[in-house]
Amino acid sequence: MRVPVRVAVLPHGEGLPLPDYQTTGAAGADLRAALFDPVVLQPGERTLVPCGFAMAIPEGWEEQVRPRSGLAAKHGVTMVNGPGTIVCDYRGEVKVPIVNQGQEPFRIERG
Repeated sequence: MRVPVRVAVLPHGEGLPLPDYQTTGAAGADLRAALFDPVVLQPGERTLVPCGFAMAIPEGWEEQVRPRSGLAAKHGVTMVNGPGTIVCDYRGEVKVPIVNQGQEPFRIERG
């Protein structure tokens, strides 16, 4: 079932693609980092990554943000609270709390 969700692109999200499914078998839509400058996440460090958009989820629905298994397996980078739930009455920017549990610094760039 598809449910319409209103999305507002924020100024620092201009030019980035909206969340979308990369393949027909994808379980979720990919988010992008709405950063102007790269961020280097040191081992053990956490940060909140802005996605550059806000959305109006219909009442009775939620959105979930889930970690990417490839990032965890290859780099030790995952979400602090995965999955993260975005409730229907939240209207702020979507941000993803991530942590570097790996042994090496991890660079996050725009996009």
